[in-house]
This record gives sequence, C-alpha cells and structure tokens, in this order.
Amino acid sequence: MESKPLVGKTALVTGAARNIGHAIALTLADAGANIIVNTLQDKAAAEGVAAELEKMGAGNLVCVADVTDRDAVFAMAEAGREKFGSVDILISNASARGMVEFLDMSYEDWRRVIDISIDGAFHCAQATLPMMVEQGWGRIVTLGGIAWHNGFPRRANNLTGKAGLTGFTRALAAEFGDRGITANSISPGAVDTVRPASAGSIPKRANLPPVPRNATIEEVASATLFLCEPKQGFINGQIIHVNGGAYMGT
Repeated sequence: MESKPLVGKTALVTGAARNIGHAIALTLADAGANIIVNTLQDKAAAEGVAAELEKMGAGNLVCVADVTDRDAVFAMAEAGREKFGSVDILISNASARGMVEFLDMSYEDWRRVIDISIDGAFHCAQATLPMMVEQGWGRIVTLGGIAWHNGFPRRANNLTGKAGLTGFTRALAAEFGDRGITANSISPGAVDTVRPASAGSIPKRANLPPVPRNATIEEVASATLFLCEPKQGFINGQIIHVNGGAYMGT
C-alpha cells in the first residue's frame, strides 16, 4: 500500500522516548511499521510513546537498554525478532550532548558521549544486520547534526562522535548495498526540542538560515521516513541535511 509503505516492517528506534526519536517512532508507525521503542532509563516516557502507538494500531515493544551495553542491545534485537519476526529498520538516534569547555573536559565526558554515538551504533548494527541480510532488505538511518560540519564550541566530544558516525554509516553503505540494505544519515540543524540543562540552550544566531526558523521534530522524522521507504533503495551512503539551508555543503 503506497500510503503505508512500511507495513510488515519492524523498526528499532534508539532514544525513542522523547523529541526526535519520539517523532520518528510515530512517523514510521503511521507508515505501517512495528516499533521497538528504546530508552536508556525513562521507561515511563517510553511507555507513553507505546500508548500512542497502541492508539494508532501499531505493533510496539518497549525496551529499556543502554546502547553501549552489547549484551543488552543483542537481547533487545532478539526480543524484536521473537515478537515481530525480524528487525528490518535501524534508526540510530540515541545520543548525549553535554557542553563542556574543551580544557575542562574529562576523559569520562569524552568517552561517554562518543561511546553512545559510535559504540551504540556499532552494537545495534551488528545485532540487527544479520536479520536484514537474511531477508535481503534493510534500512539503516543514523542521526548526525549540522554542528560537526560547521564546528561548535564546548562540544568536541559530540562533534567527534557525530563525524565518526557518518564514516561508520558510509562503511555500512559500501559493504551492504549489494544485499538490499541501505545506510544513510540525517543531519538536522537547529530543532525545536525539549532539552535537558546539560545540553545547553540553542544559541541565538546572528544570521538565520534561508528558511528563517528552527526545524520541527516532525520534519526530521519525515526525512527519516523517506530514507526508509522501499522505493528509495538507490539512495545510499548519503547525508540528508534538514536545516533550512544553514549548511549547503556536501
């Protein structure tokens, strides 16, 4: 069904309890997908997302799991297989920001953020890709950001993790493209979200992008859905910028 292109597919969305991950979960479900709602610790928020999915008639499963914990990730993927038969789509959205002056940044600050971006994506991909390879179809979408393209102070850990995540995504695109599996990245600009204090506020910009506003979480989710659709099987290894023209590079 054209209006429900993901019927019969199951998507694992990491960091799905709020903001962009929440919007992606609802958007993919509206397209027909079953959703594995992952959260690190906010089970109540994840169950709230699951309740929304229930009202939509979407299959769902809440999994509280740290994406940096390999055993927990593999258990989550296996739970998805047991309930839905397979995991066909991976959305690596889980991340941590934290704003710390570089010379004040501890090694723990550095590793925590990078491990979520890089190790989390690694574990999730290794847990789900065998199912995609088995059926000859899959979609992987990672969530990056404009900051690592333009540079941003007090976020060396986050920018390094996101830059590495793009390299990781393109490595998967090159290795699995001939098996019906694509891997792409969404790079949002400033997005209207509810942010924890540790993430810092969105800075006021002297110059707004050509589209003079922030993105909505739904706009980021819509771009993610586009990459997951079966008919987009020839888009592979790309970065899709959702930033109103704030960044116009490649």
